[in-house]
Amino acid sequence: MADAVSGGDDALVLVDRMGSIARLTLNRPEQFNALTGEMIGRLDGALRSLGADPSVRVIVLAAAGRAFCAGHDLRDVQQTVAAGGQVAAAELFARCSRMMQTIQTIPQPVIARVHGIATAAGCQLVAMCDLAVASSDARFAVSGVNLGLFCATPGVALSRNMSRKQAFEMLVTGEFIDASTAFERGLINRVVAADSLDHEIASLAATICAKPADAIGMGKQLFYRQLEMGIAGAYQLAGQTMACNLVAEATQEGIEAFLEKRPPRWTAP
Repeated sequence: MADAVSGGDDALVLVDRMGSIARLTLNRPEQFNALTGEMIGRLDGALRSLGADPSVRVIVLAAAGRAFCAGHDLRDVQQTVAAGGQVAAAELFARCSRMMQTIQTIPQPVIARVHGIATAAGCQLVAMCDLAVASSDARFAVSGVNLGLFCATPGVALSRNMSRKQAFEMLVTGEFIDASTAFERGLINRVVAADSLDHEIASLAATICAKPADAIGMGKQLFYRQLEMGIAGAYQLAGQTMACNLVAEATQEGIEAFLEKRPPRWTAP
């Protein structure tokens, strides 16, 4: 059963729980799940709520209808500019950036379930998720430049997934790439037939759920922090993280199980 993340009768974001796996569904199918300011706030709130729940081990970010996400809702953007000018626009993009960063600061891995198109901030969502599995019909673009608006904030995420030249080419041409190209360039992890998408994600999520939650959460935090550091600082932080991880009860059980040639006896959270 899905719960609506909403302040009224509408349901811009749906939340489903399947055991330790939570699924967030963008729910503006007729608008290709374009992001309004309200929708950004609700998605951020849902991510934070799930992130604080230790019984949630994996979060899947999905979308209703024919597309994953077409980026910012341009009508909503124009209304924001009309009401508050550049200051209001900057705040809108700042709120979106905070939501994007929430994906990487919560302890659970977030898997993007991508179908149809993922453009501009929608492509940014894919890039910010920890993992991404796409159907073979998915297409990706940062196409704001076609309207005279360089996709600057999506470019931050894109350039941290792909090579600089590949990311910049997408940003300055606005052209689409298909799922196979996105896989080759490192934007997504796996490409499968549309009717295999849920099975593939369920398999990936189950593999993650079989590992100790503390190790995954600690490792995710370290992974993103060290990427922004120099190599000496990254190694120092990584060493401290490994030492902390090493003395954890689950890790000690895992090592003992390996030495004793038996499966580890980890308890579910």
